[in-house]
Order: sequence, then structure tokens, then C-alpha cells
Amino acid sequence: MTDRNGRRRPADHATGVVVLGAGPAGLVLGNILVDRGIDCVVLERAERTHVQTRARAGFLAANTVRILKRHGLAEGLERRGQIHSTCEFRTDDGRFRLDYSGLGQRDRHTVYPQQELVTDLLTRFLERGGQIRFGTEAVAVRDADSERPEVAVREADGRPGLWRARYVAGCDGRHGAARRSLPAGTVRHHRDHGVTWLGLLAEAPPSLDAVGYAVHERGFAGHMARTSEVTRYYLQCERGTLADTWSEERIWDELEQRMRAREYGPLRRGRVVQRCVVDLESDVLEPLRHGALFLVGDAAGLISPSAAKGANLAVLEAALLAQALIDDLTAGDPEGLDAYSARSLAHIWRAQEFSHWMIGLLHGPSGADGESLFHNSLRRSRLTSLRTSRSQQDWFAEHYVGV
Repeated sequence: MTDRNGRRRPADHATGVVVLGAGPAGLVLGNILVDRGIDCVVLERAERTHVQTRARAGFLAANTVRILKRHGLAEGLERRGQIHSTCEFRTDDGRFRLDYSGLGQRDRHTVYPQQELVTDLLTRFLERGGQIRFGTEAVAVRDADSERPEVAVREADGRPGLWRARYVAGCDGRHGAARRSLPAGTVRHHRDHGVTWLGLLAEAPPSLDAVGYAVHERGFAGHMARTSEVTRYYLQCERGTLADTWSEERIWDELEQRMRAREYGPLRRGRVVQRCVVDLESDVLEPLRHGALFLVGDAAGLISPSAAKGANLAVLEAALLAQALIDDLTAGDPEGLDAYSARSLAHIWRAQEFSHWMIGLLHGPSGADGESLFHNSLRRSRLTSLRTSRSQQDWFAEHYVGV
């Protein structure tokens, strides 16, 4: 459609809730809303194939699984997910294991690759009659302080578009339109932990039946099973390292050295099919509500992958916001929306604290100066406490699985 001057008019749409982003947060939120009869649309910048193949997190906390089951979203993970409850630490003082299913709250993880979870959520959303627009990029959220905010978009065919709604849920990550549209006065808490990981996905069966954390003078190494044929590895590297700098031979040799393969058995090698470089950062915004705009998942707060909390926080926040929106839109009760920011931030900061503790436990300075020696001695003491103290193990288990 064009105007009188022959220019293409922006497409104009309306709905009850606009959800930005089709990751775990956006799709959990969309599913719960549609299931309760709330009119909503999910806008996703990428195409469907890309959304369903993004390989990211894979460890689902017990509370995350409970949320998914409660809302009829757990069929796939119940059939294909693997129960996991053990982690192994390898250090200069030997190795030790924690079966955290018998510690703390006695909860366990379910290992289920995020791309499979997203595929399940997307399929269920469409089966429920949900509307999703792939290839549609949100450009800006406008008039969030009004009762009819707008989302300016770039449609899949390149033309401008506009979505009007009662509420907007920003589930589009740290670089999305929701964050770009925040008003002055939003507080950002940011910390660069000074640690960089080379993240690797290998077509190789797991080499141990546990999450492996190797603390080594050459740097941290991590082993996390994804499936019976795919394993996620992490290698601490220098800041500024490019993902393709290391050869596969160097990667496997370094992994075997840091994970002490000579002492505890060789790693099962395979082709490295995905690489990325991760600078460990923490990033939290306050508040998470700005009028009719709400921040969820990575848009609300970025957490380092050291404790596998990101996707679990996203699902929890999405469930909290969904119930609050339902209460407001169906019963005129705004209490949940008013409390959303404070409730979510309490969980976010709890997870940030544990993630920060894990970073200090797994990484240390490499120098021989007095400060480095002091820090590394403290780290060794923490590992000893984790190996020998039941109260420390209970604390670890509760925070390791909990959100």
C-alpha cells in the first residue's frame, strides 16, 4: 500500500501484548499468554531455521522444569532430557565429586540442549494458535509511558511497520530494541570479570559422567555433556583471542593437559563443530519495568556462563511476567506487574552472587607476585572446604541448581 505520493505506508497492527524475541523467555511467555486466551504476537529478527539451531545453554534447573511442566511445555525434555546430578573438580590436590542430588535442596539438573527446547516451545506456541513474525526486526519501543505503546519494526520484506499493544515484553537480549528504548535514569550495573573462555562444541561423546571443572595453572577447562554424541568444552584463554586461532590439535592437547588426562583417563576426541569467544561479564538493569515495557531474560540481566543460570532465569522471569499480565488483563489486578521488577531482581542478584563466587573459584591470576599468591591460596582453601565441609557442599548444591 502506498500514500498519495507513491511511498509505501508502514504496516499497522494491533494486539494485546507484543513480545520481542523468540528465545526461551519470549516463547515461554507467549505460550502461557496464548494458553490463557491473551492476544499476543512474538516478533523475531532471525528466520525460523536460525532460531531453532542456535546451540546455547543446556542445563535446566529443577524449578525451570517445574515451570515448563506446569504449563504443558515439557513433553520433549521429559522424553529426551537426561537427568544430571554430579560435578567433578580436578585440581593440583587431586579430584573430588559432588552428587548434589543428595545435598542442599536435593534438586537435580535436566540436560536438554537449548535449541531442542526452543523448537519444542515454538511448535507448541504455533499449535496453540500463537502468532509469530520471523524476519521482523524491532527498531524501537515508543510511548512506553502511555497506555498504548508502539513498536516500530522493519518487516521481513524491508518495509517499515508499527505494532500497537497494551504491553511490550522485551525478551530480545542485551542489544535489542527494548534496551535501546529505555529512558534516561535507568541504572546499569556492569562488571567485566577479566576472564575469557573459548567455547567449543565437539562431535564427541562425553568423556566423564559429570560436569567437569578443571582448575589448572594454565587456566580453567570445563566439560559439559550435551547429548550422548555431543560435548561442550570451555578453555580459558587470553583476552582478545580469536575463535579460529587455535587448531583442533592444540585445543584437544590443551584440554587433556588441563583436565589431567594422564592421571584420570584420555578425552574422547571428535570434530569441533562450533567455536565462540566469551568474555565473562555481568550486567543488570534496574528497574525492569518502564511503564508498559518490561525487560525479561538477557535484556534484564546478563550473567556469566560459569553457573548455567541464564536460560533458567529467563524462564523464571517469563513465568512471573506472564502471570502478572494475565492478572492485569483478565481481572484488572495490577499487583503482579507492580511487583515484577523487584521479584525478578531478587532472583537475578542471587544468581549473580553465586556466579561471581564460581568465577573466583575456577580462575586465578597467573603471576607470582604477592597478591596473586594470596588469591590462589584463598582459592585453594575454598576448594578444600568444598571437598571436606558438608555445610559448604549444601550451600553449593542449593545455589548451583537453584534460581
